[in-house]
Amino acid sequence: MVVEHDHILGHESSGVVIAAHPSVTSLSIGDAVAIEPNIPCHTCEPCLIGRYNGCLNVEFRSTPPIPGLLRRYITHPAVWCHRIGRVQPDGQTKMDMSFEEGALLEPLAVALAGMQRAGVHLGDSVMVCGAGPIGLMSMLCCESAGASPLVITDIDEGRLRFARELCPRVKTHLVTREQTAEMLAQAVEKLTEGEKPQVALECTGVSSSISGAIHSVKFGGKVFVIGVGRDVIDIPFMRLSTQEVSLADSSCVRSYY
Repeated sequence: MVVEHDHILGHESSGVVIAAHPSVTSLSIGDAVAIEPNIPCHTCEPCLIGRYNGCLNVEFRSTPPIPGLLRRYITHPAVWCHRIGRVQPDGQTKMDMSFEEGALLEPLAVALAGMQRAGVHLGDSVMVCGAGPIGLMSMLCCESAGASPLVITDIDEGRLRFARELCPRVKTHLVTREQTAEMLAQAVEKLTEGEKPQVALECTGVSSSISGAIHSVKFGGKVFVIGVGRDVIDIPFMRLSTQEVSLADSSCVRSYY
């Protein structure tokens, strides 16, 4: 996708209702809300079976030509505004969570949906590839779910350092340009003292990272790709086949609360 004209970014946001159509009964002026950034059509098959994140005609805030949420005022369907508190006329607030936390519900939803579809269970060994926002959210969700051991990888030591601050028990590995998928797998196995990951949550979409995850998981494990990459990528298919590794992709969980 090439953006050729001015465009408004932003799909992670929260705000305050300042006006509402008379037909809206779920929200009132002054309600603080987290904004779900998609507007599905409600008529296609995915919408009708309850999987609106796969809507064939979705308007997704910040995906051209749909303007995003990085602006002072927007008009948005009430059904996709989720109440997180209230702002009184005098400016006093009574909040269930902060506006910052409300904005972070979108990437949290991505992580939770990915973890749920990947089937992460209590005590599973889990590897998270990529320590960006979605990777860090996925790491925290897996920690809360009781995943152990828990590993996260990245090419940036600063991100890994931040990951350790968020989750002191996570084991981190710095991926280098010279490292092959097989070398990554060996490093992860050493980190986990021989307990290979049952599930890998791949949050980069990069071909080499996906290959590393495929080589790292144990026999019968699962690699679940959340990250968005190129249209065509190379993967070690015979590794998948001989080790009975399941590979699944779920890029569209990004619009799924």
